[in-house]
Amino acid sequence: MFERFVERRAEEALLDTPVVLIVGPRRAGKTTLVRKMGEAGRTYITLDDQTVLEAAQSDPAGFIRGLDRAIIDEIQRVPDLLLAIKKTVDEDYRPGRFLLTGSANVLTLPRIADSLAGRMETIRMLPLARAEIADRTPTFLERLFEGKLQGQRSAIVGDDLVKLVLVGGFPEAISRDSERRRQDWLRSYLTSILTRDMRDIAEVEKLTELPKFVRLLAEHSGQLVNYSQFGSGINVNHKTSQRYVGLLEQVFLIATVQPWFTNALKRIVKTPKLHFLDSGLLAGVRGLTFDRVKADRGTFGALLESFVFSEVLKLMTASDLRLTPHHFRDRDMREVDIVLERDDGTIAGIEVKASATVKAGDFAGLRALAEACGDRFAFGVVLYDSTDFVPFGDKLAAAPLSSLWDGEAPANKAGRGAPRGAV
Repeated sequence: MFERFVERRAEEALLDTPVVLIVGPRRAGKTTLVRKMGEAGRTYITLDDQTVLEAAQSDPAGFIRGLDRAIIDEIQRVPDLLLAIKKTVDEDYRPGRFLLTGSANVLTLPRIADSLAGRMETIRMLPLARAEIADRTPTFLERLFEGKLQGQRSAIVGDDLVKLVLVGGFPEAISRDSERRRQDWLRSYLTSILTRDMRDIAEVEKLTELPKFVRLLAEHSGQLVNYSQFGSGINVNHKTSQRYVGLLEQVFLIATVQPWFTNALKRIVKTPKLHFLDSGLLAGVRGLTFDRVKADRGTFGALLESFVFSEVLKLMTASDLRLTPHHFRDRDMREVDIVLERDDGTIAGIEVKASATVKAGDFAGLRALAEACGDRFAFGVVLYDSTDFVPFGDKLAAAPLSSLWDGEAPANKAGRGAPRGAV
């Protein structure tokens, strides 16, 4: 069993907060985690059980009455339970009363978000990070802001890096030995999300068109959002396309990343950017296999950028740094794939390159970002397919992509091998 970054966060939150909600994609490992935590004496209830689901739907208040130190799995299936939980928590505000999981972001419902303000802590749990798979305590984000990244003789490069990105982070995909079996699982997973989970959270007018819509989004992963272009692919308008993107975000299939900008620069693009949250799923939607990527390396760039973006989000969960991700692009097409803003306003930039060489021109976006930030700029890095760390001027460097999961193995786990199927 993998040690998950969010476990420590959840345990800490339960010590001082009445309700803790772990949200993330279905099959990311939430149920495994909370059942493990349930071994400490918590009652486990899943709303995937049809009988339990009907009981909760028919009488939410009665269902919650008498529950204490309970785990409720897949809470998005009965959002009204959260209102019943609010009532019982208001009557008894002891910490650690409810541990919830959700495969859809119920906090996008205004009455739910407002009712639990100050009573609930929400923790996002994505599929496995490479540091979790390698059983490492990651230090990338801290090293980035300190400007202390370094080379790695054991960095994963070339074909091995391609294979790693194609696998993604879902535990069940990782556990399958063959590429064909992984892609079979990922296709089945996507079908389940688009038919079952989407119905749970909203009325979708063109449910049968969603697979085509998702394929269209996959072709634009890592690019700026264009709702009109997305919608035209399934003959819906800009507003409906925007709603569909929002729903797919709600089930953690994709993410839109807001641009970083400052009033000091007038020529900045203020359009969000689109990413899939799992590179394996993105590859599956686009039909990209190892042989196809190897034959056309140009297809790897978008996969790699979404992989790095997702890894950074996962590392943020493990870090004590308070960071907000953005992207940066100006009207001169200078861009930075990922901009991280610390809560004190300090900025670090990450550019992603699929090649094994880096040139001075690859830092144009980072230099523009540094100039816009002034003293707020901490460091900028180009992550690339190599083992070497190469300085490129003040506060700029190229570093191995494997830096993302570089870290120390816990002392009591040193030497433990990777699980079957891990790359």
